[in-house]
Amino acid sequence: MICAVYGENEKNFQALTAGASDYILKKTAPVQILEAIRELYEEEASMSSQIARKVVAAFQNKPTQTVDAEGLDILSHREKEILEQLSKGLMYKEIAAELFMSLETVRKNVYHIHEKLQVTNRIEAVNMFFRALIATKKYHKQGI
Repeated sequence: MICAVYGENEKNFQALTAGASDYILKKTAPVQILEAIRELYEEEASMSSQIARKVVAAFQNKPTQTVDAEGLDILSHREKEILEQLSKGLMYKEIAAELFMSLETVRKNVYHIHEKLQVTNRIEAVNMFFRALIATKKYHKQGI
């Protein structure tokens, strides 16, 4: 996690694409800082929709690991559901409530998603999800 002066700027985005899991503003209240650190420790950090859009735009414009229309087939149906919820920026506890499962089950599934996709964090996993989604849309547009 990085601690930044300004929110939603290019430097924060670059830090996220370089591997940071989240960022927090220096002016954030101490209680919220502690909560953010706890969420990071529990791998519940979420990214804002503006940062998520920048991440999507970035991988659309630069070469990355290839993901075709079937790229996520190695994931179970439940893992795909969880990955989709992660792509919406939901925290683990929100995913657990949305999919009627325990927080620990969400954590275990995310661990398996990371393992199967060979990624180290949720941002990389979400990027792969979006690339596969884009590949699927291109696949259908070409009438294949």
